[in-house]
Amino acid sequence: MPDNVGTLRSFILKAKTNTYAAGEGTRETASRAGAKDYSYASGDFKYMDSYVGELDFAGQEIVWEHDRPIWAMNYYGTALDPVEGFPEFLFEALRLVPEEAPYRGPRQHNSDKFKYVCSWHGDIHRFHGEEQIVHKGKIVYQLLFHGGSIQYG
Repeated sequence: MPDNVGTLRSFILKAKTNTYAAGEGTRETASRAGAKDYSYASGDFKYMDSYVGELDFAGQEIVWEHDRPIWAMNYYGTALDPVEGFPEFLFEALRLVPEEAPYRGPRQHNSDKFKYVCSWHGDIHRFHGEEQIVHKGKIVYQLLFHGGSIQYG
């Protein structure tokens, strides 16, 4: 873990907003069959987001410092009722990831058609949470996530 947790938070924020959440990023050769991998590197840090699936999907984000894993987050999401415009709205919310809690998007974000809600417990060292997108009062998407620091003996 870096000496300064703020440095890790800032790096994760940059990595997320420069990869999948941006709707672009550097797509790597798949690390395993069927995976989509996005990476970002800066200084001594490297980040990878690797996931499988589309409407129902699972993935993992990992941060390395000096090629040693120091932080990770796992997630599973499902589009319960994919409504037109929902993927773009999700990307919009994910680009608003808060630095103090760089897991997914902000606690809440609204548009004319959708409402994004994200809740979490814990801190960057150990956390879990859930995000949802609501359309006309109905949950159309949800995702569970958890993760934290990686420690070595």
